[in-house]
Amino acid sequence: MIKSGLTRRQALHAGAALGSFAVIGPARAARPFTPSENLVEAARKEGKITLYTATFVEVEQEVVNEFRKKFPFIRIEMIRAPGGQLITRVKTEAASGKLAADVLIHSDRGLTKGIEHIFADYTPPNAADYLPESLVSPKLWPNLTAGWSIAYNSELVKNPPKSWMDLTKPEYAGGQIAQVIAPSGGTTWTRVMFERQVLGEDYWKKQAATQPILYPSGAPCSDALVRGECSIAVLLYNICYIKKRDGAPVEIIFPPEGVPLNYYAAGVTKAAANPNAGKLFLNWCMSDEGQAFHIKELGYLTALKKPPLNPPGYDPKVVKPWSPNFEQYVKLRDQWVEEWNKTYGYRQ
Repeated sequence: MIKSGLTRRQALHAGAALGSFAVIGPARAARPFTPSENLVEAARKEGKITLYTATFVEVEQEVVNEFRKKFPFIRIEMIRAPGGQLITRVKTEAASGKLAADVLIHSDRGLTKGIEHIFADYTPPNAADYLPESLVSPKLWPNLTAGWSIAYNSELVKNPPKSWMDLTKPEYAGGQIAQVIAPSGGTTWTRVMFERQVLGEDYWKKQAATQPILYPSGAPCSDALVRGECSIAVLLYNICYIKKRDGAPVEIIFPPEGVPLNYYAAGVTKAAANPNAGKLFLNWCMSDEGQAFHIKELGYLTALKKPPLNPPGYDPKVVKPWSPNFEQYVKLRDQWVEEWNKTYGYRQ
């Protein structure tokens, strides 16, 4: 039974309310980032940002490098940790009055919402341009948007899957498919929630019958795909995009049933020693210019109502971007992840 305050029947009956397909406008030209002179000068005097992030170091470093091309007088010290560990560190430091972060970027909006009291009031200049469903707090903003996709090794797969339901076909059984475990974090929980709500309550059972290889996170899963240890992988587009960009034999599709979107949460902390530099950094990340860089160079999507561009093969009119209802995202997580673990025979 559902232990979240909903019975199984109520949860399934309310399925349509648990998530929604985003309405995204056509791509348009990106507007250049033009911050106020006052903010730039205040940031210049601070000259530094301490950034806590749950994103991969190599990826975030590319963002930092691009930002510093425009604002070379801002040094950025990056501290990276997995999602749960990062939240624990922030809570511990905040409780002792020693929170060092100026800016926090996290992939799990639920966990970040739970500590919103540590964040300062902050609103980017283009706040109105963002999808309402991407926002969970007036202090937290979706500087990153990750979308799920199906990737395959083009040297091994000659008849690739074309949809999520194809991943239940016997022809792809026997360890050909790899995917990330449900308990790995907020991004994967978004995918798992989408599978059950949109693809059907029996999707997990059908898909688990193909005996997929399970990985703790996207990095080893994508590495295994490149090495040929699996031939098909369910991955965040930005992870496999980097592999393809760098020359790996990887092809990627956005399944037509829907693309689960995971909106990140980023904000400036109340304890920030360099709040103006932090705001300048997030303003750039949230701007058309910053979002265009994330999309074109790193394979992220965007929570902007009208994106500055879309990645190859991503047409919102065809692939139907999907985002979870945040209330149910929080309430259903523990029980549904537990059921996923049982279905796939995964033990933590």
